[in-house]
Amino acid sequence: MGKLVNEFNDYRTRMNDRIMESANTNIKRFFALDTTTYADGALDVKTKEMLGLVASMVLRCDDCIKYHLGKCHEAGVNTAEMNEIFMIANLVGGSIVIPHYRRAVEYWDELNAQ
Repeated sequence: MGKLVNEFNDYRTRMNDRIMESANTNIKRFFALDTTTYADGALDVKTKEMLGLVASMVLRCDDCIKYHLGKCHEAGVNTAEMNEIFMIANLVGGSIVIPHYRRAVEYWDELNAQ
């Protein structure tokens, strides 16, 4: 994988491990809730990840955007679908989402370059 993807995944893994070393029960439950929420249910994983990506872009969370881009990639989202996801996020979030859109496209390109 590319530099952006590797750096993000390495940092996320390292810090999640560090957090879990001293996390209380409520934090552990919250992390578990996040994991189980994105599992197959009435909506499939791909749909849930696309929803998570739109929400992350509208909320302007670059870490969340990278995470959901990776999960969308794993779930088989293609570039045409991703462009529609980006359009929805920009429409809902407004022009303030555009800087995050730029970084998201860069990260998506790197995911697809492997």
